[in-house]
Formats: sequence, structure tokens, C-alpha cells
Amino acid sequence: MDIYIDTANLDEIQQAAALGILDGVTTNPSLLAREGTDSQTRLEEICRVVRGPVSAEVVATEHEPMVSEGLALAQIADNIVVKLPCIETGLQACKTLSDQKIRINMTLCFQPLQALMAAKAGAFLISPFVGRVDDVGGDGMEIVQQIRQIYDNYGYKTKILTASIRHPQHLVQAALMGSDVATAPFKVIQQVMKHPLTDVGLQKFLADYKKLQESLPHHPALA
Repeated sequence: MDIYIDTANLDEIQQAAALGILDGVTTNPSLLAREGTDSQTRLEEICRVVRGPVSAEVVATEHEPMVSEGLALAQIADNIVVKLPCIETGLQACKTLSDQKIRINMTLCFQPLQALMAAKAGAFLISPFVGRVDDVGGDGMEIVQQIRQIYDNYGYKTKILTASIRHPQHLVQAALMGSDVATAPFKVIQQVMKHPLTDVGLQKFLADYKKLQESLPHHPALA
């Protein structure tokens, strides 16, 4: 499963990239606005750090403006993926742009039929928002499972990008369900390598090694 980071913060992206596990980036207008900088400049900076897919979202809601904005975003860098909302005009724009070989991430997906339509329109990625479904009492991961089955039933090539991830367990479930990609905030990426038993085990190993060194002649203990 590919791991993307869901942020427009350059420092977070650089830290995640340094871990050697980062396959791409997802941004949206809210994340870019939070950075207080020009969106195009920031997207250019991100694309220089990460060579994998970088999702950049349109703000238009009508077909022709979406297409125009999508074409402009695609010119920023070769690895830009244009994000469109899962609405009727977004579906139309997905078809138009996909026919021009522009990769599309259909975002704000909350039910499997939206994912089916996006695949038929040629989307590169579909982004079910699992955390937001959980927030209103639903089961976000069930949607991922349903999409996976539909895509497998009919051989659709659109990749499932599990989004709106709240905690590491969402990542575990996404991987078990066969999600192609998961995008997570930096704080969740940091959490995945933490476990109290790992910390306890490491402390014991180091303590035992230090004790051994102290017992040997002419072998200084670990500092």
C-alpha cells in the first residue's frame, strides 16, 4: 500500500520524505490556505521534494471552469494529480480531463456508487473519506471494502485512496482491505512506529548491554 501525507506544510513533507516511506502528497484548498502562502508556489515546492503523485484540488464547481482550472494545475508539474469533487459536474470534468491524459483524484467520496461512477469516467484515484463518515456515526472503512469489491468485480483500474484518516488503526484496516493508497496527517505517520513494548524492549536491551560493558575490564560503558 502506498503512503501519502495529507498536508501542504513543507517541513512535514520533508520530514516524512526523509523516513523513506513517502509515495505522494494530498493537498486541498483548506490545507493550502492554512500555510498562508501562494498556492501555486507551494505546490511547485512540494513537487520538487516528492516525485510521486501530488494532488491539487480545483475550487470551481461547474464543468468548464473545473476543466480550465484542472488544465492550469496540471501545468505546474508532471506529477500533479488534479482533484475534483464527487459531484455531477466533477464527474463530467473527470471524463474531459482524463481523455486528455490528465490524472484525476475524485475526492469527497462517501458512498460506493460515487466510486463506481468515478472509475467509469476514468479517474486515477478515488478518495473515500473514512474519518468523516465515522464522525457522523457511520462505518467509513465499510465503504472502502465495498469499493474494493466493486472494482475487483469488474476490473476497474482506478486506485482506492483511503482518506480522512484519524489514527493508525485506519491504516491497518486500509492495508488489510486492499486499499491501494492511504493518505494520513503527519501526526498519524509519526504514530505508526510507536509502541510502548518497543520502547520498553529497547531500554532493556541497552541497559543489559551497558551492564555487560561495565563488567568487562578495559571496556568503557556506554555513555
